[in-house]
Amino acid sequence: MVSKKPSPDERLHSIHRKEVIRIAWPVLLELILASLFSMVDMMMLGNVASKLIANQSVAAVGIVNQPLFIGISLVQSVNVGCTALVARHIGSGEEDKIEDTLKHVLLISFLGLALPYFFIVQIFRDPLMTFLGAEPAVLAIGGDYFRILISGFLFQSLNFSLTAALRGAGETKVPMMVNIIANLLNVFGNAILIFGLLGFPAMGITGAGISTALSNVLAFIMMYSYVLSGRSKVKLTLKRFTLQRNIFSNLAKIGIPASMEQFVLRVGIMLFTKIVAGLGTAVFAAHQIAISILGLSFNPGMAFGISASALVGRALGEEDPELAASYGSDARKLGSVVASVIGLLLFIFAPQLVSLYNKDPVVIRNASIALRIIASIQPIQSSQLILAGALRGAGDTISTFIATLVSLLVIRVSLAYLFVDVLGYGITGAWASVVVDQFVRWYIVKARFDRGEWKNLRFRG
Repeated sequence: MVSKKPSPDERLHSIHRKEVIRIAWPVLLELILASLFSMVDMMMLGNVASKLIANQSVAAVGIVNQPLFIGISLVQSVNVGCTALVARHIGSGEEDKIEDTLKHVLLISFLGLALPYFFIVQIFRDPLMTFLGAEPAVLAIGGDYFRILISGFLFQSLNFSLTAALRGAGETKVPMMVNIIANLLNVFGNAILIFGLLGFPAMGITGAGISTALSNVLAFIMMYSYVLSGRSKVKLTLKRFTLQRNIFSNLAKIGIPASMEQFVLRVGIMLFTKIVAGLGTAVFAAHQIAISILGLSFNPGMAFGISASALVGRALGEEDPELAASYGSDARKLGSVVASVIGLLLFIFAPQLVSLYNKDPVVIRNASIALRIIASIQPIQSSQLILAGALRGAGDTISTFIATLVSLLVIRVSLAYLFVDVLGYGITGAWASVVVDQFVRWYIVKARFDRGEWKNLRFRG
């Protein structure tokens, strides 16, 4: 029997899928390993000698992460524009414009956002942690960790901008290697400083902060050295450059809605965190452990979303909107399959995974509930993350802002308050509100992608 030869369209889709995978797999590997390293870090804190201190340390990490993630979100809103514009420059053959774009991004993200934010949160550390639900013991144990981690954020912000430019150029292997090395060293540093190995004092959560901050410094040094070397399409020299209104305008067109989206996202999650923190330290520790493990479930959506963003931007730079749509659809299908497999594993092995972090039966029971709830909607979660990435690659950040505003800040927070504070459904109610949020966000983003208005967005030359 003669096998049927693939049609030209089938061959073309095969080529597209290979290109999606080429960009996505290094990002996916990087994110999965970063999640695993983060999980190991949380396991270390959750297994210190005192169960009380373990729960307080895990809760402190969850609270400190909220203002840290706001800072990261502000910087990443500019980097969304960086990835989209670099991808368009690659597609249009204007690689000479990449360096000036990157320099404008570094100027805005570091001097305009990261540095002012660093000083603000350092000044208001205690009131901020208290607002987020930190009990006095959690505040005492996490205060130094807060200051150290936010200091490392300055270098992290620079690293994010360099990574965004490289991903826009389709170069994902170098950021992968840099971040794997930095995270691996962070794990060893955490073990040494948390438990006091190799002659160092046992510093607990403070030691974890020091190790994390130093790993951020190391990652920046490696990434900066690479772009200075001239081996990449992304160039960064020390020569002077002229501020250009067109670049500021393009970054603002993409970045302002993206920053609004990230602000809404972080405020919504902060309010959600505050509601869950009201359930007590043990339940909140379970919530944070669930989030740590669920980082694995977000990775396929994020990785294939980054791939979609780079390829959609490049195709639009080539003035081929149908190719851009094809890239977005192929990325969604591939990413959803990978996410579904991970979701199934999380559902089956939820209690065993949680027990690696903490042996407290209350923590294991509550974290397992959260894991199984969110594991059941992995195809939907992954699909919305990838299609949102495709829209951002086109520069359509207004629609993703609206989706986040409606689904997270309005629906998730309102339902979490209703389910947890009014109806008393505990952590089950909190995570049920997350499910509704994901469905609504998926519907809005998919409808926008399918309509195709994003194909006609234009930027200044």
